[in-house]
Amino acid sequence: MANPQQPQSALRTFFVSGMGTALEFYDFVIYGVAAALVFPQVFFPDLDRLTATLVAFAAFGAGFFARPLGGMVFGHLGDKAGRQKALVITLLLMGFSTLAIGCLPSHASIGVAAPILLVLLRLVQGFAAGGEWGGAALFGIESAPPGKRGLWGSFTSMGIGIGGILGSAVFAIVSTAYDDNLADFAWRIPFWLGGVLVLIGLYARLANPATKPLQPRESTRLPLVAALRSRPRQMLLCTGIAFGYVTIAYIGSTFFLAYATQVGYGSTEALLFDVSLSIAIVISAPMFAALSDRIGRRRVMILGSVLMAAGFFVFFALVGRHSLAVACAAYVVVGALMGATQGPIPAFLAEQFPRHMRYSGMSAAYQIGAAFGGGTASSLATAILISTGSPYGVAAYGAAALALVALCSYLLKETAHLSMEALDAEVGVEGSVGMARSV
Repeated sequence: MANPQQPQSALRTFFVSGMGTALEFYDFVIYGVAAALVFPQVFFPDLDRLTATLVAFAAFGAGFFARPLGGMVFGHLGDKAGRQKALVITLLLMGFSTLAIGCLPSHASIGVAAPILLVLLRLVQGFAAGGEWGGAALFGIESAPPGKRGLWGSFTSMGIGIGGILGSAVFAIVSTAYDDNLADFAWRIPFWLGGVLVLIGLYARLANPATKPLQPRESTRLPLVAALRSRPRQMLLCTGIAFGYVTIAYIGSTFFLAYATQVGYGSTEALLFDVSLSIAIVISAPMFAALSDRIGRRRVMILGSVLMAAGFFVFFALVGRHSLAVACAAYVVVGALMGATQGPIPAFLAEQFPRHMRYSGMSAAYQIGAAFGGGTASSLATAILISTGSPYGVAAYGAAALALVALCSYLLKETAHLSMEALDAEVGVEGSVGMARSV
């Protein structure tokens, strides 16, 4: 007999895990949109447009290199003191840095200090984002009913897509309403709004009962050290998956947005494309995550990687036709294929670690990969486009990243059909091998 409380529990879990992440990644996404559309004029006015875009993306990427530290710090806090405390702090930090970016003077006002302050605030954003993803994903995964860890873990993936929709939609509205002075003043509005919206996520997380931290006898002194000692292979492979996936995720968001404007689409049209891509991710991520609950994480991840690699080449051919409808369809297809990997990733990575080191292990692995993948993706893609003059070099770059995702997924063990108790029993508190092994 079905549990009548399960739908309400699922909704509450989605609101804390998915919507909290949506509000946080709204802040993250609007920076990427601004870096593509207005930051070259506001903070780097002395450079030509394409070079200024490259530098703006480099400043965007700087935040990624604070993410591993955030993952380690908040992973340790989450493993030792409970998930809720870590999630509340990450949200507050993101809200503060977003409001502060919206209040920054331009290069015309304070000179070189403006881009320096911009990079410093990006580092704060990256530090907060480094702790957010793992904690929000674990809130869903560790609350999931049997056989639904993939689906409930994808609430975070859906939240990232929803954040993309909100960020792109707000920028589209602002750019339409204030087209003449977007770079002068109006770009600040989404940042101010993001700081206010964070309060909603904060309320949801404080109102939810806190998870009970591990007792001292169940815990380890340094969960990350325990993960590195007992799971080095899993740490390396999870890092590889994160590197490959986050590379194509940020090619698909920030670079695709800039590319659309470079080939002749208007900024509002480019934002429409970005919204279409995000909507497709929100729909496809839970579908593929649920499929991974049935047929296994590895199969879905590998299939999604292969389809996405082929989709990159088709995407550039369609966008190059300069048809709004065709280009929009291309973005939708790419977003749907991105969901094939984004959906199962939270559960797949979390299941590689037992509970007492799970937040630390998965966050460190994911954020290290994200730093090197996402932190360089937009800049490298732009540099490839500049040097080759062809978008198909970027497609090859994305295909190589997806090949890494497929390879690392293949080398990790299948965990979809193991119970959480079996996963937690595989490695003892001190790192000794237990009796429960997957067959």
